[in-house]
Amino acid sequence: MEFKTLQYAVSHGTITITLNRPDKRNAISYELIDDLMAALEKAAGSRAHVLILTGAGKAFCAGMDLENLQQLTGRTHEQNIKDSETMAGLFRSLYDFPMPTIAAVNGAAIAGGTGLATLCDFTLAVPEAKFGYTEVRIGFVPAIVSSFLIANIGEKRARDLLLTGRIFTAQEAQQLGLVSEIVDPGQLIHRAHELAQHLMESSPASLHATKALLSSYTRELFDRQIAWAITANAAIRQTADFKEGISAFLEKRRPTWTGK
Repeated sequence: MEFKTLQYAVSHGTITITLNRPDKRNAISYELIDDLMAALEKAAGSRAHVLILTGAGKAFCAGMDLENLQQLTGRTHEQNIKDSETMAGLFRSLYDFPMPTIAAVNGAAIAGGTGLATLCDFTLAVPEAKFGYTEVRIGFVPAIVSSFLIANIGEKRARDLLLTGRIFTAQEAQQLGLVSEIVDPGQLIHRAHELAQHLMESSPASLHATKALLSSYTRELFDRQIAWAITANAAIRQTADFKEGISAFLEKRRPTWTGK
């Protein structure tokens, strides 16, 4: 299986998936989503025991691709529902992945990139890494990721991050519990593999069973919440503020909101 937007490597029982669009700061395109879903499916069916997710270049994942953003304002309600279902499926696939997952965050992880980075079981980040659920600043709703964030850090802290859309540091992310460790850039991948080797000292059957058990605790709740989130995600894309937010972002100007 060949991938156009990522690299897939296997070494000593560990699979490393590297988002490989460094010229685009590994931004999320429709093609990258398809590749990542296929890579996760391939990894889940393999004999490996740990998955590492990282990015090529200076960024982990800088949010949605600009070319895809330009297309969003012209999509139908049905297409918006399908887009939201696809992103929800990607997040659930990563959150419920059958083996332990490690995000090695080598730089900025913004919007959907923050989601990918923090849905892994362990999140290692370089000191310079930046995070942010920036959707409200350009007329989006951080719908799908909100369920996972509340489960991770609690409602009050989630409201702060989701409603302000502010950028926050790796140090704050660690204080919030979204980052497990802050690691020197030169040691990031080495530390990820070191952690993977530590995990592989335990029984693979036990690790799989523990992950399945943990996922079962929130499955019904997430099923309900994400169904609502998909509807909210599609609905906001029909608003004037959404279209204005996208236009302003692409034109690098301040948006003029109407509240409609």
